[in-house]
Amino acid sequence: MSLSNKLTLDKLDVKGKRVVMRVDFNVPMKNNQITNNQRIKAAVPSIKFCLDNGAKSVVLMSHLGRPDGVPMPDKY
Repeated sequence: MSLSNKLTLDKLDVKGKRVVMRVDFNVPMKNNQITNNQRIKAAVPSIKFCLDNGAKSVVLMSHLGRPDGVPMPDKY
């Protein structure tokens, strides 16, 4: 699929709608402290865009770490 066929956030009408956004907040942590918040900062413009353009609400979906703290097998 070429990039010209992809729908981008600026082409959506979010006014009055609930927006569900998948964000990458899988940030590195040490001693329960975030050591690099760049992924969180990178999501802010998209969240702000939705709110500034009348979204009723923005629901963020993410995850942190691996299940049980172990990497997935290579077959996945």
